[in-house]
Amino acid sequence: MTEFPADDPALPAMVPGLSEPVTEPLAFPVDFEAFYLSHLDVYFEYAEAQLGTRQAAEVLVDEVFLEIHGSWKELLTEGNLEQQAWSALRQAVTDRLERDHRAPSFIIDGTVARLLRAHQEHLSVVESSIGLYSEIAALPPRQFDVIVLRYVLGYPTRRIAWFLGLDKKTVDYHGRRGKERLRIRLGIPATARTRSKEGNVR
Repeated sequence: MTEFPADDPALPAMVPGLSEPVTEPLAFPVDFEAFYLSHLDVYFEYAEAQLGTRQAAEVLVDEVFLEIHGSWKELLTEGNLEQQAWSALRQAVTDRLERDHRAPSFIIDGTVARLLRAHQEHLSVVESSIGLYSEIAALPPRQFDVIVLRYVLGYPTRRIAWFLGLDKKTVDYHGRRGKERLRIRLGIPATARTRSKEGNVR
């Protein structure tokens, strides 16, 4: 998380509820710091894949972690920390894209687009890249998150499950549903292997 200098005049406006200048570094609970350190990279990567720049992702993720910190005790009490925190990140990214009136950056950004194209064999899609990316952006939230984390960012199922607060079977389920939805929306014929699995994705 960005470290704010104690004499930064912009700091009170950046931290909700802070009206006086900060005279010493902000102190965070040890468990919150552990959560922050273990989730920072994937939050940045998820945000950057959609916002397009590291700088924009850093600003947004800092805001999200401050929001999470503000509700930390409640989140721990409710017992669904991973899901609630991820929902805050997803909502912040969605709000930013809507505010800027644009689609996720991976639809148009060359670097991210090339990365996704490298995984097209796994997605069972053809070379209509722009159509593919647009359809991914239109997936339901859980399917979208799993497809982006798995095929855009390259995370394994067990890590995705941890980030999203889901079990591995649920992650695989959303991945299959997302891939099948993409296949149908892109008009790609089902292979024998796909047809054999259709009972598992409906």
